Amino acid sequence: MSTDLETRARAYAALGDPSRLAIIDLLAHADLAPSELGTRLDIPTNLMSHHLQILQQAGLVTRRRSEGDGRRTYILRTAECNQLIGGGAGHLPRPGRVAFVCSQNSARSQLGESYWRTISDIPVVSAGTHPAARVHPQAVRVGRRHGLDLTGATPKLAQDVLTGDELLIAVCDRAYEELDTQPLHWSIPDPARVDRADAFDTAYDNLTSRVDLLAASLEGDPHDPPHRL
Repeated sequence: MSTDLETRARAYAALGDPSRLAIIDLLAHADLAPSELGTRLDIPTNLMSHHLQILQQAGLVTRRRSEGDGRRTYILRTAECNQLIGGGAGHLPRPGRVAFVCSQNSARSQLGESYWRTISDIPVVSAGTHPAARVHPQAVRVGRRHGLDLTGATPKLAQDVLTGDELLIAVCDRAYEELDTQPLHWSIPDPARVDRADAFDTAYDNLTSRVDLLAASLEGDPHDPPHRL
């Protein structure tokens, strides 16, 4: 039996439990802490730990420590999981506007906003909980390499931009942990912490792959690809 078949068999076996499949479904659109998963699914802590261990051993989820509250870890679906069972778990209602938020609104959320405009006609905005003075030069450069123009973008304060009616996506741990609302959460590491071009490239790839999945999951014909302008 090939390694690929063994890997797939292990993954399918892990997903054969309804609770574990429900965990994977919840993680389709957001990265969540084990305690959040337990609360939403009414699964006690010890049993949740057991389910997550099996999913991790099967290569379906991974853990990432929060860049905000270091006591927290978040559970993320792996790329292999998305390839195996698809990126989403049903369609989300089509929002009137999408908003990407990170702490400084200087890189990840700006790239999310700019990229969103290339794939969707749904209005979009970005903001920060503690906006920086300018968009990070490395974010401008990585955007330019991918055909995105961030030269005129400026960081904005979340409370000055958000109306409460958006589909809100926190693309960093700090913003997610600070916001009073319940946004979707993508635990994307802050590339400015290392300030290297490859870190910004990785953040861009991580972000845009998730934007593609989100755009495809918004309410509409499930056979329609993301709308490209």
